[in-house]
Amino acid sequence: MSMQYKRIFAALDGAKTQEMVAERAIELAASEHADLLFGHVVDSVPYEAAGTDFAALAMDMKEKLEDSLDMLEAARNNPDIPSVGVVVKAGRITETLNEELIQPFDPDLVICGERGLSNIKYVFVGSVSTYLIRNLRCDVLVVKQD
Repeated sequence: MSMQYKRIFAALDGAKTQEMVAERAIELAASEHADLLFGHVVDSVPYEAAGTDFAALAMDMKEKLEDSLDMLEAARNNPDIPSVGVVVKAGRITETLNEELIQPFDPDLVICGERGLSNIKYVFVGSVSTYLIRNLRCDVLVVKQD
């Protein structure tokens, strides 16, 4: 039995793999005729004590993200992709990513990048891709660094 993806969520994190994640997501969305949602979380932890306006920060980041993804307009004009969206929220990364971005979209596939943390950093900060693999009930594709 083959699985067809109807909704694909691509998690963008600003790392080196971000362009590769976006390219893979667009390619798969077109081949599957799937809705596509790009999502990004602005980590609120460094700003929590500063009284930062998180809504404004997220809106600013969304504009920057849309400007930086050259392929976004082509994806929106691709007749094989029914819809393409971009959403940015501020919060604690794994909780916000899962609860406010991924769960409401209810994807069949989540695509994320591998940041390539050293073993020491991984012990202290964990891995978003590992969190997604362990906690989501849909397929997760991790795009590896070159």
